[in-house]
Amino acid sequence: MRLIRLALVAPLIGLLAACTARPSFDDPPLNELELNLEEFFQGELKAFGQFQDILGTVRRSFTVDIVGTWDGEVLELVEDFTYEDGSTEQRIWTLRKTGESTWEGTAPGVIGMALGEENGNRFNWRYEIDLPIPSADGPTETLRVTFDDWMWLITPNRLLNRAYVQRFGVDIGDVIISFERPS
Repeated sequence: MRLIRLALVAPLIGLLAACTARPSFDDPPLNELELNLEEFFQGELKAFGQFQDILGTVRRSFTVDIVGTWDGEVLELVEDFTYEDGSTEQRIWTLRKTGESTWEGTAPGVIGMALGEENGNRFNWRYEIDLPIPSADGPTETLRVTFDDWMWLITPNRLLNRAYVQRFGVDIGDVIISFERPS
């Protein structure tokens, strides 16, 4: 019976995943703000987020304390995550501005180089990463996924991020994060 249900549900999930639309720089901007990553992420920030699977179930929520430093060439982001279950994780991003509006970066677990582009109030960031996934029955495992992050500067002190997460080219969920700078 379980195999029959899986055979019926798998094509439906595949169809839903194939229908997930993505933002584009061709979309009209919704405000006149200009995002400059090196300015927005300079100093201390707080972020609030959650991961939601493709079926709509929120699987994890978290807060992030971020400290960003910009030395004129490199933007370093030290991100300290605290998850709803009390577990913690630190990720340190090293980003380099490669052009007027382009970036590249890396962090532990990132496969190759993350590539990004600023455009008006938006930033698109794409990368593949081995994410640590906690297991209730044993040690933490890793899951290799790709992220297609889209960020929008909503106000001078608030940045909204929606990351589309895929595994083997199939959508498995998304991450929503609100980054906030102190006023």
